[in-house]
Order: sequence, then structure tokens, then C-alpha cells
Amino acid sequence: MPQVRFGIIGCGAIAQRRHIPELHKNPNAVVVAIADPVVGRAASIGDPIGAAAYRDYKKMLDSEQLDAVAVCTPNALHAEQSIEAFKHKLHVLVEKPMATTRADAKKMIAAGKRARKFLMIGMNQRLMPAHVKAKQVLDAGTLGKVLAFETSFKHPGPDHWSVDGPQSWFFKKPLAGMGVCGDLGVHKADLMRYLLGEEIVKVTGFIKQLDKKLPNGKPIPLDDNAFITMQSATGIIGTMNISWTHYGRFEDNGTILYCEKGVLRMGDDPTYGVQVDFANGQKERYVVGAVATNEKQVGSGISAAFTRAILTKKAPEIDGDEGYKALSIILTCFDAAKSGKTERVH
Repeated sequence: MPQVRFGIIGCGAIAQRRHIPELHKNPNAVVVAIADPVVGRAASIGDPIGAAAYRDYKKMLDSEQLDAVAVCTPNALHAEQSIEAFKHKLHVLVEKPMATTRADAKKMIAAGKRARKFLMIGMNQRLMPAHVKAKQVLDAGTLGKVLAFETSFKHPGPDHWSVDGPQSWFFKKPLAGMGVCGDLGVHKADLMRYLLGEEIVKVTGFIKQLDKKLPNGKPIPLDDNAFITMQSATGIIGTMNISWTHYGRFEDNGTILYCEKGVLRMGDDPTYGVQVDFANGQKERYVVGAVATNEKQVGSGISAAFTRAILTKKAPEIDGDEGYKALSIILTCFDAAKSGKTERVH
């Protein structure tokens, strides 16, 4: 059975809880090596699965025979590390957001094309069973045109699940670049593009630091809440509410689509992942499988899709261009929050 040989760059929570275990369970993939600058971290994770440990990712790239890497490091490092991997003629799976600037994102896309290797972004929300089913319902046309939407993604923040807790890089602006908007907002920007089947073209709203504190008691220098209003290319309007201060229950990841012939809901019922209520009183309920959360991990589908793309030589759906479009929406949200005006996504 063919296997894709992976190197892991960065061994924090997302690598430990998602990418490494998913790749290790995949018969078509093998984790050959892990690199992390924290002394002993790569070895503690790599030794049980027979993966070599490195402190310097460049040394790993030079020393190991790899086919691909998963870049699981702070946001501001994604571009540099991805481009370096492309120089070694490797396929790249990089966590979201793919970069912290449009310029860096474009450089990553260009580097992948020069190397003739795949670039995939870890925006897993469109692969969640409930969202896949919702897309199928929408595409079937029984609900008619989408008129408006509400989407939210809220949890208590990375200090509650990061391997470094309150010391996490998520709260350090030079490494993170952005806060909750880069962590959760980019997921929802991508999801709404996927569900609607069209681009978000205008945004406005508020992006704030409301509560999160550094270990020294000072406010984090990044956003921990955002409320954004969006408009699509055909005039669909909607809201995106994202938060790192959702302290009541661990995670809220729900979306409602208001359509011509009814309402579609997903992610707000523990039994029925997708609920459809038609205007004529008819109801449809779908049991579709759990959505991955920070508290309870289930397969995200990301590493499996990336491995399959490499083996079949078919470009991944969530490629660099898709990652760029989601990132650009979020960066435009910052522009709009700063100007106090509606801004056009570019």
C-alpha cells in the first residue's frame, strides 16, 4: 500500500490532537519526523510512533526523505516555512490562516506552483459532516435561494486548550498577527463561501479586545471578539459572530441559513447535525456525525484529503487560492473595523 512520508513542523495542540494522530491512523501515510523548537516536545510525541525528532525544521527537511509536510506553527511563520518546504520539492499542508498578509499568501501560492507541488490549507469546517450535508441540501434546490445567514464560532479561547496555556503564542502579536479573527473567523469566512457557492464582496463590523488577559494581567494585544456583517456577490446578507470569551459552554459552532422556502440550521443540536424547516410545515432532520471540537476530537478529514490528493495527483479542493480568499475577507474585516465603514473585499 503506497504511503506518503510526512514531516511535521510544529508540535503544539493542533499537531498533537489532530494532524499527527490522524496521519498515524491513515494506512496511506506515515509520520517520519517531527520538528519543534521546544526542547523534548518533538521527541515526546515522536518516540511512541517511531518518528525522528528535530529542534530545527530546516535540518529535518535536509536530513529526511519526505514527500510532504504539515505546517502547524504560529501564523506568522507559515509563509517562511511553507516556502522552504517547497524549495525542498515537498507538498505542503499548512494550518489556517495560511499567512498574516496577502503578500505572504501570494508568495506561498507562487512557490507551490514553481515547485509543482500541492498547497492545501487546514480549513476543516467545510469537511465537517453537518456542513457537507447542508451543502447537499442547498444544492438540491428544495429551499430555493439563500436570502440571509447567521454564523458563529465561539469558545473560551486558546489559553484553555493550547499546550502552553496562557503563555500561548496565540496571545503574542508578532507570532499570531491576529487573534480570534485569524483563529476562528477565517474558518467561518471559508465555510460561508463554500455553503453559498459565491464570494463575500463587502464587510463591516466591530473587532475588539474585550476580556482576555496575559499572565501579567494586561489585556492581550489582539482581538478576542468580533461581530461582522457580510454581503455576497448576489446580495445575500449575513452576520459572523466569533469569540474567545464564550465561557458558558465549551464551543458554539452553529450556522443558520434563511432561504426562500424555509430555514436550514446546523451545529446547534446534539442529535441532528442538520435541521430543515420548510415554510409549508414539512421538516427534515439528519443524523450526520459529530463536529470536531477542541474538547472532543473526531476526524477532521483534512490530512486524509491531503494524502489522497498526493496519491491520486489531483489538486486538493482547499488549495492556496481558497485560503487566500478566506484570508482576504478577514483582513478586509480589520480594515472595516478600523475605518468604521463598509469595505470591499480585495
